[in-house]
Amino acid sequence: MEPINVGIIGCGSITKFRHAPEYKENPYVNEIVFYDRNPERSKELAAAFNGRVAETIDELLADPSIVAISDCSSNETHHINSSHALLKGKHVLCEKPIANTVQHAEEILDAQRQSGKKLMVDHNQRFTRVHQKTKEMIESKELGDVLTFKTTFGHQGPEGWGVDPSNATWFFKKDRSHSGVAGDLGIHKIDLIHYLLDDKIVDVHSFHGALDKVDENGDPIEVCDNVVCALKTEKGRIGTASFSWTYYGAEDNTTTIYCQEGILKIYHDQTHQLIVEYKNGEVAKYELEAIQTNDNQTNTGVIDEFVDCIIHDKEPVVTGKDAMSSLEVIEEIIS
Repeated sequence: MEPINVGIIGCGSITKFRHAPEYKENPYVNEIVFYDRNPERSKELAAAFNGRVAETIDELLADPSIVAISDCSSNETHHINSSHALLKGKHVLCEKPIANTVQHAEEILDAQRQSGKKLMVDHNQRFTRVHQKTKEMIESKELGDVLTFKTTFGHQGPEGWGVDPSNATWFFKKDRSHSGVAGDLGIHKIDLIHYLLDDKIVDVHSFHGALDKVDENGDPIEVCDNVVCALKTEKGRIGTASFSWTYYGAEDNTTTIYCQEGILKIYHDQTHQLIVEYKNGEVAKYELEAIQTNDNQTNTGVIDEFVDCIIHDKEPVVTGKDAMSSLEVIEEIIS
């Protein structure tokens, strides 16, 4: 098959560090077309990645040479941009969360059904080698059934991550990010638990608050910067989760799965990203890959998977329905 052209909506850090480099490296991608409300940003990335610029979203979506779109706009516009792209006949890779609300997510899923095009959502934690190895071990029941779990994802906050680092970041605005750290970091771990356990969280008890972050005016932010919650799944597993923008040290992306015959520890150790502690006292350590952090950007595998789905007409690993399941939990957490 001939290499494809792709378009990207939004030229912030997620495009600069993840989507654009990974499209550029993919042998099946010919050209990247960039659009951003700030023309200077799209021009800068087009120059950096030997692509071209679309002046408007309509121009981008009307371009017959573009087969697929990455929607890297801010959360509040996903339901508009992804829906329009699908209905214009483009395959879509939407950044997470799929939308700010379940109602808006439904609009995207409706557009996908009408269009018949592929919709994938960038829940990239499914693609790490350590999480895939963990899933294999859980499925093989090498450690028996999963009983309980705990997971966390926290770092120093998004205000330093953007193209223009600032406390005015859209992540801190209720009308734009909607769910704060829950939708930024928490949704990754909710999706991960669904994926690893082949299960769905159905009961949520949570605490959340804006404990420390302030906006550009020095006022407490409008969304939560910390969440701690207890969770129960459809199959009866119980666990805890915490998400934070105030871990003022090293990033924490750890998960622990407690099984009948031992414990799976994920990202507790930098060298051995998966440690298995067996009930009989044996320990197995796996050195699989360096963990990806905001400071250590590596290929996520998401773009390669998305392009492969298009080229070989496969179902995406992370569907709109999967993303909707995680968003439903996030809405419960912040309600």
